[in-house]
Amino acid sequence: MELTPKIKFLGLTFDVTVMIGTVVTAILVLLFVLLLSRGRSMKPRGAQNLMEYVIEFIRGITNMMLEGKKAEKYLSFAITTFLFILIANLLGVIVMVNTGVHGPIPSLGITAKALKSSHEISWFKSPTSDINVTVAMAFAIALYAHFSGLFKSPKRYFAHYFQPYAWMFPLHVIDECAKPTTHAARLWANIFAGEVLILILRDGVPYLTAVPMFLWIGFSVFVGCIQAYIFTVLAMVYISQKVADDH
Repeated sequence: MELTPKIKFLGLTFDVTVMIGTVVTAILVLLFVLLLSRGRSMKPRGAQNLMEYVIEFIRGITNMMLEGKKAEKYLSFAITTFLFILIANLLGVIVMVNTGVHGPIPSLGITAKALKSSHEISWFKSPTSDINVTVAMAFAIALYAHFSGLFKSPKRYFAHYFQPYAWMFPLHVIDECAKPTTHAARLWANIFAGEVLILILRDGVPYLTAVPMFLWIGFSVFVGCIQAYIFTVLAMVYISQKVADDH
């Protein structure tokens, strides 16, 4: 795989490529929502139809997990999550910016040892192809779900760890740890694998890999959309398990 530039600050290492991709994704989500919601009317037309479709699509997800006002409470969260993951997944399929490097660049974490594995620097790719991004999002959602359940009803929150039998407590703990882990790994593995194969096909023989490349890009777009849907659904499932009245 290509190298990514990194900078160190206050003892922490920041991946420049991930930061660029994340900021661009956030800006695109903001522009998407602003442009498609301009000139709102009671009779949607033009771009507003697309925004209305997205809202109703995500509302269908929240209504499956929660009821009434609770579903509406988490609607904006679900829409933001879906749009961010969707655009982040598609960025690396549409645009990849790589440059060659012929010598170490210590200030960007490009060492002579690292150059033995690759002589390309990646400046732009899907943020979700970096496991740190997906892990951060999945565990943030898990923490939010736990705190929501704890603040709603502490007694019921702790009681569910011992249901239906007290000896199942360790199993419930393992289950709660596994949820954000698989949540993050599923998204990362699909997007990362897709971008790796695109790079492999790009470096292959042009007249042999042109058609497979075109087909794989189309499939990657499909996978990116499906993974955005799955990530959002699972996020709402985990939250609903903690805040729903009958969880």
